[in-house]
Amino acid sequence: MHIGPHPSILPEILNNSGQHLVTFAQDGTTIEAGHIYVAPPDHHMFLRPDCIRLGQGPKVHYARPAADPLFISAAETYGHRVMGIVLSGGDGDGAAGLRAVSEHGGIALVQNPDEAVVPSMPIAAILADHPDACSVEEICRRVLAFCSHDTAV
Repeated sequence: MHIGPHPSILPEILNNSGQHLVTFAQDGTTIEAGHIYVAPPDHHMFLRPDCIRLGQGPKVHYARPAADPLFISAAETYGHRVMGIVLSGGDGDGAAGLRAVSEHGGIALVQNPDEAVVPSMPIAAILADHPDACSVEEICRRVLAFCSHDTAV
């Protein structure tokens, strides 16, 4: 989420709605299966082999954290084992990242813009790489299938 330096309660919200542990990532954290990591406020998150790196480099699409740095690093590091998803949001963040996911053999999904509260990010992603546009229900089904085949990051 594009929260900038503002406090976030996203891990708390997600912990109340699922069975996996959700925490803010910390620089150098070892990636563990069944754990969900959220970029902390005002930090880009990057994936490296078996660990998470954080940085406060320049904003991307006027945002930090941004999806593009995460998606691109995940694609470069994990290739076909990555699924990138762009949901409702403003601007074009995530479009270049989804293109990288596709180029590295991963799965790129985008919320159907007609269902998005703010369709700018889904539209930008579709224009950049033509990922599969899906309903939220279909995205959920595809994530479940992807993760059940033990191919996820």
